[in-house]
Amino acid sequence: MVKDAINIDEFNICDDFQKKVSEVLIRHKSILDVITKLEEYNSRINRAIVKSVTSCGCLSISATKQSYNKETLEEVRDHMSDHLEGNLCEVCEEMIEEEIGAYLFYLAALCNTIDVNLTDVLLREYSNLKTLGIYSIK
Repeated sequence: MVKDAINIDEFNICDDFQKKVSEVLIRHKSILDVITKLEEYNSRINRAIVKSVTSCGCLSISATKQSYNKETLEEVRDHMSDHLEGNLCEVCEEMIEEEIGAYLFYLAALCNTIDVNLTDVLLREYSNLKTLGIYSIK
């Protein structure tokens, strides 16, 4: 299993978190509730980021065409832009972290509902990234 290749102690928090979610989730236990709540919090994360640009102004977006005409994937990676300028203020960072936390809660709830171990998913993806490196383009 992938867990053997990585110090599993670093990932116990995922198992603990997933277990705690299963203990406290009462109201939105239906798969229908879980997947719609997951989507709701995805939208709320996006909205909080947009509000940091449009209401707060701590971030700004300056989007231009990305330049892919480089020799290697490493050069392409190093020359790609995230189109963001500025830094999150404390208020915006706190709001985004809250929304991401709620998203993670419902992601763990989804994993519980369909009997998938979040740690295993994370470790498998981590292993793929380590093995494929830059060639694991998503």
